[in-house]
Amino acid sequence: GAARGLHYLHTGAKQNIIHRDVKSTNILLDEKWVAKVSDFGLSKVGPTGMSMTHVSTVVKGSLGYLDPEYYMRQRLTVKSDVYSFGVVLLEVLCARPPLVRSLDKKTSSLVIWFQRCYKEDSILEDMVDPFIKDSITTECLKYYSQMVLSCLHDDGNQRMSMSDVVGALEFALQLVMSEEDSKLSETQEKEKSVQRLPLLQFTSDDASDKCFTSSSDDYGSHTSKASTISARTEDQLMLSGSAFSEIGNPRAR
Repeated sequence: GAARGLHYLHTGAKQNIIHRDVKSTNILLDEKWVAKVSDFGLSKVGPTGMSMTHVSTVVKGSLGYLDPEYYMRQRLTVKSDVYSFGVVLLEVLCARPPLVRSLDKKTSSLVIWFQRCYKEDSILEDMVDPFIKDSITTECLKYYSQMVLSCLHDDGNQRMSMSDVVGALEFALQLVMSEEDSKLSETQEKEKSVQRLPLLQFTSDDASDKCFTSSSDDYGSHTSKASTISARTEDQLMLSGSAFSEIGNPRAR
């Protein structure tokens, strides 16, 4: 919803509009949980001429979401919104704000932390929100991370357009849904295999009587065998006691 809204602002009107303050608190949800872009107080009309690529303007926006190219050169483009939206996508993945000043320098900036973790692929999964970690496959996480990394490129020309972001998000959603469908089909197959297991049934009362009779007979035979073995053991003990009686009670000769 929000990605399509920004895509419309950039391409749908006669003159493209740059929001200039894309952040999570400016994306609202309606009663059907559809995301809506709000707060156009800082928005600017984009470049009007064919030769113009940016709008030179005073830097305004929210810290943590500001396009570094816009912040350093005061050149505003539609790709500035793409960068800010990339930060929002990163918030969704990690469930933390873009700046946490109480943390150390390596992790206080969400963008810098993510870029470092992406290079060290082994710790990328540690950034994911624990509530959604089990529902994201490795393939989907890698694809989503590549999309976010493209949005956060320092060079605006190297970033994805909002049209590409919309397509990438739709593909990522398909990956998640296909994984859920495969898990559901596996669960159904397991349930079917359990239902196919043969059940132990007795065809008649006679069969059950025979079953219990044989069990009781076996028990009696085992009991008699045990008593016989114990009797033999006692005899052996008596013999061994008489044979080694002098060791137990030594007597002088």
